[in-house]
Amino acid sequence: MPGDGTKLDTTKNSIPLAPVPARLLDLTRLIRRAGRRPTGVDRVELAYLRHLSHESVPLFALVRTTLGYVLLGPDGVMQIAARLQGAEDWGRSDLLARFTVRAEMLRRAESDLRRFALARARARPRHLARMLRRHLPDGFGYLNVGHSDLTAMTLRGVRQGGAGRIAVLIHDAIPLDFPQYQRPGLAEEFAAKLQRVRAHADLVIYNSADTRARVEHHMRAWGLLPPAVVAHLGVELPDPGDLPAGIDPTRPYFVAIGTIEPRKGHDFLLDLWEEMGEDAPGLLICGARGWNNEAVFARLDALPPGGPVRELSGLDDAQVAAVLQQARGLLFPSRAEGYGLPPVEATALGVPVISTDLPAIREVLGNIPVYAKETDRYQWLSAIKSLETGRLAQQEAVRVADFTPPLWEDHFNLVLRLT
Repeated sequence: MPGDGTKLDTTKNSIPLAPVPARLLDLTRLIRRAGRRPTGVDRVELAYLRHLSHESVPLFALVRTTLGYVLLGPDGVMQIAARLQGAEDWGRSDLLARFTVRAEMLRRAESDLRRFALARARARPRHLARMLRRHLPDGFGYLNVGHSDLTAMTLRGVRQGGAGRIAVLIHDAIPLDFPQYQRPGLAEEFAAKLQRVRAHADLVIYNSADTRARVEHHMRAWGLLPPAVVAHLGVELPDPGDLPAGIDPTRPYFVAIGTIEPRKGHDFLLDLWEEMGEDAPGLLICGARGWNNEAVFARLDALPPGGPVRELSGLDDAQVAAVLQQARGLLFPSRAEGYGLPPVEATALGVPVISTDLPAIREVLGNIPVYAKETDRYQWLSAIKSLETGRLAQQEAVRVADFTPPLWEDHFNLVLRLT
């Protein structure tokens, strides 16, 4: 079956399975987003950082900064991990950062990188390679799981620096399959990124069989496919915190979770709530504002105080869990997903899900969600009303009771045998 195990029949080479002497995790994405609430991709990179830092194999980290590459040794990795997870505060900006970086949190993050650095190198392949050869054992494994720093310079430098294996996690093919939802020029940038991954990676990790099928459809036009494995992303459920101020748990409400961007379907939900009028249940839209969505932003800005629809941004994971756990259901009218963490997390909490019928969602959750076409308002309104009044709630509770969410332990047991 597609996505089962490791594909070797159309690959450039086979996957070596000897243990690596060290691992090098690229943390460029997390550093660039220092101080922001983590997105789905950020959370995956954090999960890799947490897990690999407790493995017996020594963990190093690479970051492409404004002033070049920074290499962290195992001790430096632990220091930066504590700051990325909020256990420690970022330090003060150093003089270099004050003259080269605009964003305050990025200044502080890059300054701490330099304070804890094992080594630094200019942004040239030969300089990166020389730094890695000096500090890492030959044959180390390089992992890039954040869609960042996948440049020819980095990939060539890592290989020349002694990497025995280069593994890249690809989260989706949305920029190529749905360019209408992207920033101008992103589709071309993403295609070039995938071409570099195809040329340099010894292993491509996919979060779903659907992502693998879509990405490999594009890669086939460029040559042989690299070895690949499908490993579903794990679910980590924080202990629910306090509900944000102003939310009445006794009043029925629904939740939409995710960045407010065009493909997520927030416009469709706002249309539904306008149609329901004064009798509508609550709708809590949880997520940061994204891009190319000015019409939706204007509608959110025009929401009346005390109305059924509220926009909640800046919630931490515990607050999101609290909001979700008290909801009548999660609404997920997304038009495209590589994986879809919110429906999986909601189901793991026993919260009913109404979702568009996307291959990646069905791959992980099967028939558990209530699936509805995004174009069928009646189908959505009927499902929402049924959950609001409780007619479907008991049935859904039974359906989710036997669900076992994907675990990070299973993900890493599979991936780390190959990286």
